[in-house]
Amino acid sequence: MNQKNLLEVDWSQIPAPQDDGAANHLVGSRIPPVSLAATDDTSVTLSALPGRSVVFAYPRTGEPGKISLVDDWDMIPGARGCTPQTCSFRDLFAELKAAGAQHVFGLSTQSNAYQLEMASRLHLPFPVLSDEKLALAKALNLPTMEVAGLILIKRLALIIDDGRITHVFYPVFPPDRNAGDVLEWLKENRR
Repeated sequence: MNQKNLLEVDWSQIPAPQDDGAANHLVGSRIPPVSLAATDDTSVTLSALPGRSVVFAYPRTGEPGKISLVDDWDMIPGARGCTPQTCSFRDLFAELKAAGAQHVFGLSTQSNAYQLEMASRLHLPFPVLSDEKLALAKALNLPTMEVAGLILIKRLALIIDDGRITHVFYPVFPPDRNAGDVLEWLKENRR
């Protein structure tokens, strides 16, 4: 399938992911001291960040006009929508910060080089973290899926307060509403 437009998606034609319980253990978990490469040329250790952080994870973003990872990508529940999810966090970035998020990050298993291209193309005001070696995904036992021989993080969002996960959004559907849901939660749960 050719990905002509990554933002215009008819969500009624895309299967929604079901809650498989794979994120139930995360609330209350401490973030392990794993350093991840970021698109702003830094290395980020989420466990060391003071205050409230928002981390939204997604399987992988596509590139306009490029062939999908697999032909039936859109039919894999939870696969489609990484670019709309990322753009919604971009569009609500200032509001998320105003609602108490000291840090906002995207997270995927794609390489930092790939993410750098995407972050530049989408004009992201926040860094995207690369868990290419699955260090964080394995340490936290994040929900994952295997597609075309790759292990990808399933779509979710984490609220982290001083290195501890205090809330999890999982499963996330439709992806373009995730940032709005996070913003609403932040406003209702100010620190």
